[in-house]
Amino acid sequence: MGPLNPRRDLRRRTHRVTPAPEVVCRTVGKTFPAASGPLTVLEPQNLTLAAGSVTALVGPSGCGKSTLLRIIAGLETPDDGGTVTVGGDSPAQLRKRGELAIAFQDASLLPWRTTAGNVALAQKLAKQPVDQTRIAELLETVGLKGFEQARPAQLSGGMRQRAAIARCLITEPRLLLLDEPFGAVDELTRRRLNIELPPLWSGAQTTTLLVTHSISEAVLLADRVLVMSPRPGTIVADLPVDLARPRTMEHLHSPRFTELVDEIGTLLGVDAPVTTDGS
Repeated sequence: MGPLNPRRDLRRRTHRVTPAPEVVCRTVGKTFPAASGPLTVLEPQNLTLAAGSVTALVGPSGCGKSTLLRIIAGLETPDDGGTVTVGGDSPAQLRKRGELAIAFQDASLLPWRTTAGNVALAQKLAKQPVDQTRIAELLETVGLKGFEQARPAQLSGGMRQRAAIARCLITEPRLLLLDEPFGAVDELTRRRLNIELPPLWSGAQTTTLLVTHSISEAVLLADRVLVMSPRPGTIVADLPVDLARPRTMEHLHSPRFTELVDEIGTLLGVDAPVTTDGS
């Protein structure tokens, strides 16, 4: 698994000039039917994600983090009265144009397709022309040069996640939603991906929302961390991350990084510092 190629990253970013969208959620909540009666998972939230920002959602398991992400993606419908607009459009309109991409904890690569074939599939589904040159460039950028024809079973967990991120980015999404994208890989690989992959989606052309159980991951990756309460989930804290970019491993040992991790841990009732995942 090779390192990223920043020069390729700069080339990739010249393909689209459409600015990142602002995401606006108004009274977005979710109640599910249950045998014992309606189950409110997410209290109505008013939330704005600034254009071009990276926002992290942290909170205990079952607090509605993934539900909120899925509502923003248009995969769940909010309760009556709730609305989501992305640059003035609906999530469905963005998906139709291939401008919204989601990465989950499971890379979900099709086992019969090659690495390049899995990435190309995203362009086909978005009704974009398949650009083999750009696919090759992007796979080199994420450190998968030489593995273009490999099947998922031949890749490590970290390599599969790199391929999944490449699949998300090939359509040049304006909105990128990440739901525990590194949760299934070992800690060392996760830290490496935390450092190497974010430059691919950070910047003025993409707005990003990250759901994670890892406090340190949230602080390392985000411009802003939203802390959620136990179910029914609601946002109880909104913390800016005032660490310089680009983020490096050295940030993990800085006093400000530790302060932020400790502050979020206290809000979540977690005593242990940087290594605690907050679940």
